[in-house]
Amino acid sequence: MADLAQRFTMLVRACGLGGDRPADAVGELDRWLLETRSCGVAALATFAAGLVQDRAAVRAALTTSWSNAQAEGQISRLKMLKRTMYGRASFALLRRHVLLAA
Repeated sequence: MADLAQRFTMLVRACGLGGDRPADAVGELDRWLLETRSCGVAALATFAAGLVQDRAAVRAALTTSWSNAQAEGQISRLKMLKRTMYGRASFALLRRHVLLAA
């Protein structure tokens, strides 16, 4: 189980932003999925089944350099700002905070 977890972590990290993507990242993922589904650990098999269901997105994440990290970061920042100001101010003040923070 530990070996499978480490291999998956190394595969994802090797394909991370700015990293050199392995030439056979998709093949390695497929081999990992086959081994994980037959390893006998229910939690890993369930995780692998979830990856298989969303195979197109997982392959795209491993093979392309595109990321939505910037958009997600801005959304998280806006949600945090909205939560901290909830009930304390008007929309105009919230708008001002958002525009000044950018």
